[in-house]
Amino acid sequence: MRYDCYRHWHADLRLDDTPLEAGLGFTCKLKSETPFLGRSALEKQRKEGLKKRLACFTIDEHIPLWGLEVIWRDDRIVGFLRRAEYGFAIGKSIGYGYVSHPDGIVVTPDFLKSGTYHLESMGTKYPARYHAKSPFDPNNLRVKGNYSEPLPVDQ
Repeated sequence: MRYDCYRHWHADLRLDDTPLEAGLGFTCKLKSETPFLGRSALEKQRKEGLKKRLACFTIDEHIPLWGLEVIWRDDRIVGFLRRAEYGFAIGKSIGYGYVSHPDGIVVTPDFLKSGTYHLESMGTKYPARYHAKSPFDPNNLRVKGNYSEPLPVDQ
């Protein structure tokens, strides 16, 4: 799995997701005048705010995660994992899913960072940690061949 935080088509990205929701706004030329199909929709979404955002979660216990597990935030359902597995390099179960606000309002980075998260697998809730960046390669160095930092496995 790509727990290095790169997106995987059909799981992390589907036809009903936008580049902004998937954290890929930097791939769109919104700061230029370059025309492209869907530009006006993305500009409108950027102005109005995102109703869902792709988020990364880890749980410390070695619990099998497969995808479609429920994402809880402050005891309210906010989404489902799209993809998940055990990340041997980080020593944790890891999953990616889209988080929506339970009241249907805009999801901000502050909303994602705050709150208490749990992932529900097979009817049991497990404490989860939200990661704004990849827990495997938060500085995007390993993918560039720079292995100077040790792996983030908890000892």
